[in-house]
Amino acid sequence: MRRPALVLAACAALTACGGSDDGKTPPAQVTPAATEHFAQGCAVVDGKSLAPKSVTLPKPKLSLDAAKTYVATVATNCGTFEITLDARRAPLTGGSFKYLADHRFFDGTTIHRIVPEFVIQGGDPKGTGEGGPGYTITEKPPKSLKYSEGVVAMAKSQDQPAGTSGSQFFVATGPDAAKLPPDYALLGKVTAGEDVVARIGAIVTDPRTDRPDEPILLKSVRVTEK
Repeated sequence: MRRPALVLAACAALTACGGSDDGKTPPAQVTPAATEHFAQGCAVVDGKSLAPKSVTLPKPKLSLDAAKTYVATVATNCGTFEITLDARRAPLTGGSFKYLADHRFFDGTTIHRIVPEFVIQGGDPKGTGEGGPGYTITEKPPKSLKYSEGVVAMAKSQDQPAGTSGSQFFVATGPDAAKLPPDYALLGKVTAGEDVVARIGAIVTDPRTDRPDEPILLKSVRVTEK
């Protein structure tokens, strides 16, 4: 499976799921160090205990009800944040995400990529940026969509049609994400725990891989109606 990627049209190609040739120059100074961040609110996880998941699921037929409110609670070793799914503009994408969450698909996966001022990305059962649930769906995002800070969308490979998604999702964490073209399926927006997202997004990574030194674990993802 090709790696889901984000292409920054205004700059050089910028992947958000692994690889070193993204053409993005990291900030000259990024502090504090990753270990300091973990001391300030992230529990250290034994990386040796994390094994790639081998899970494939049949393609879902679930579509969210636009009249209802759905909230995904994402519990990590750095704290918990909430995503309010956009049931009106992205019922199929949200339905697939809920389906995966209901099947505990995300539990035990990681945030495998962090790019400062751009995105944090997770939801890959392999933890490499190349995994997925065994299916894809397509729901074109609104043409007017801007990936402003806090917007959550789905990653895809560059050769897939606009709006294609599997299980990998990203949270926009800075102004660079707003330069993306509206090609990535909308999921929703972070509506609680913004400080947790910021904490994760500030963790220093190896600029060759954008991978954190310590695992950022998705302990659980649950979608509820509110």
